[in-house]
Amino acid sequence: MAARSLFCLLAFVLLALATTGSSQLSSQFYEKSCPLALLTIKRVVEDAVHQERRMGASLLRLHFHDCFVNGCDGSILLDPTPTIDSEKNARPNLNSARGFEVVDKIKLAVDKACGGPVVSCADILAVAARDSVVALEGPTWEVQLGRRDSTTASKNAANNDIPAPFFDLPALIANFKNHGLDETDLVALSGGHTIGFARCTTFRNRIYNDTNIDHKFAESLKSKCPSNGGDSNLAPLDPTAACFDMAYFRNLVEKKGLLHSDQALFSGGSTDAPVKKYSSNPEAFSQAFAMSMVKMGNIKPLTGTQGEIRMNCRKLN
Repeated sequence: MAARSLFCLLAFVLLALATTGSSQLSSQFYEKSCPLALLTIKRVVEDAVHQERRMGASLLRLHFHDCFVNGCDGSILLDPTPTIDSEKNARPNLNSARGFEVVDKIKLAVDKACGGPVVSCADILAVAARDSVVALEGPTWEVQLGRRDSTTASKNAANNDIPAPFFDLPALIANFKNHGLDETDLVALSGGHTIGFARCTTFRNRIYNDTNIDHKFAESLKSKCPSNGGDSNLAPLDPTAACFDMAYFRNLVEKKGLLHSDQALFSGGSTDAPVKKYSSNPEAFSQAFAMSMVKMGNIKPLTGTQGEIRMNCRKLN
C-alpha cells in the first residue's frame, strides 16, 4: 500500500466481477488449451507499466480503439500493406496510438507459453487493457475470451467511428449508441481518461476558445500548447495521470476537463448526475467501469471459424 500511495492520491477497494458477457465468449476459454496464457499476459503488462506507467493508458486505449472499429477483432494492430488500409494511419491513431511493441512482446511470450499461436491478438488486447488498469490501481474484471483476429482493417471506419475529442454530448451519445453502448457506458468508459495524456492538437481549441473551462486551468495549459505549433506536446488528462482514480470526474465538476468531449459530460446535460456521483464515489465508478469494459469487449467479436489466430499481430497469416 505504501508503494501505491506514491502514485495515487486516493486508493480504493475495487470489485472484480463481470457476470454479463457474450454467449459466444467465455472467461475460461483458454483454461485447457493454454492455462498459462493469462498469467503470461499479466507478467508482460506489469513489466511494461513498471517501466513506463503511461503505457497502461496506451494499452487500454488500443483496446478501445480496436473495439470501436468493426468490433473487437485486433484490426488496429495490422500494419499497412497493398491490401490492408491500416487503422494506424487514421486520424485518431496516427502519431498517437502506441504500445504496439508491448503487444508484440506479449504475443511472443504467450505463443511460447502455449506452444504455438493459440491466443488471438484481439484477446491479448482485451486482457492487456484489464491488466493495465489493475497495474495502475484500478478495478479488475473477468475478461470474456474467445475472440478471433480480423483479416481486414479500415482506416475510413476508424476515422468515422472513433469518437473525436471535439464531440459534444449528443454526438457522443449517438456514437456510443451506434456501438450498442448507452449513456452509463459513455460516462464510465470516458473515465478511462483518468490515466494517460493527450496531445496539444486535441485540446488547443478548448483552452483558447471554450467558455465552460476554468480560466486558471486554461491559462496553465497555454505554455504547453501554444496557439500555433507544438501539436504533439502532451498534457495529463487528469492531475493523477499515472493512477486510476476518480480525479477525472472531479476535474469535470470543476470545469477542468482537458478535452472538449470530456467536459461535454458535465455541461448541464443528462450525464451530469453520474459524473457528479463518480466524482465522490470511487466504488460506484469502479463497478460501472468494470461492467462497461466487459460490455465494450463484446462488440461484434469474431468467433468459431471466423477470422484467424494471427501468428504475428501486425500482419495476416
